[in-house]
Amino acid sequence: IGTITYSYRSWRHDAASLLPLVVASGISSIELMGDTAEGFKAPADAASGTPDDDMAKYVALRKMYQDAGVKIHIVKFGNIGDKNMTDEKIDYYFRAAKALGAKGITREISDVAAKRLGPIADKHQIMIGFHNHTQINAKTYDGPILSYGKFLAINLDIGHYVAANDDSVLEIIEKYRDRILSLHLKDRKSRANKGANMPFGQGDTPIIPVLQYMKANKLSFPADIELEYPVPKDSDAVKEVAKCVQFCKQALV
Repeated sequence: IGTITYSYRSWRHDAASLLPLVVASGISSIELMGDTAEGFKAPADAASGTPDDDMAKYVALRKMYQDAGVKIHIVKFGNIGDKNMTDEKIDYYFRAAKALGAKGITREISDVAAKRLGPIADKHQIMIGFHNHTQINAKTYDGPILSYGKFLAINLDIGHYVAANDDSVLEIIEKYRDRILSLHLKDRKSRANKGANMPFGQGDTPIIPVLQYMKANKLSFPADIELEYPVPKDSDAVKEVAKCVQFCKQALV
């Protein structure tokens, strides 16, 4: 169980300020927002360990988080592969992900980007996980989007899926389990119930069955909490993510 650092968007976004929030939430593995990674300033004596000195800040960021017990398993460079992005910038993002120790990069669903990124992802052996909002349905990944490269994968938001569809998101996980980079966990009401974001356990998203299915089948991809329901006035993002963590732990007992 991890989280996407978007969950802390109500706080400061710089990497140094973000880290203690993650630790205080009881989280040890994250999907890191790309702007946080790109905005990090490496110490003057940071050594990159790569031919490209600009990778030094990513190596230093990885070490800072690792020293606090937090692994960066994914980084979100949300526009990677867009048609107006240069090949050099795409290559930079793949090398940055590798320097951060991430196994994958996430971005929004795009067949155009998939076609462009497939061969590059295969070359770098860094996965691209396509994230869904409510545009997804059971046939979305039956199309060519995953066919352009072996390292193209799915970042499946189960809450968004439930808010947009009447079929079982668990069946989608079972069908594509070998091509899933990670899940986003949020609790939303079903489409029939207007799809509102809810505290964990109060919506229609089958978070508990999904986690139990992953445990029973020894699925090792991350399940990342994404805090999107309104934070109560007497609480904050750290407390709410911690509540979500406890909900997930209890589901796995």
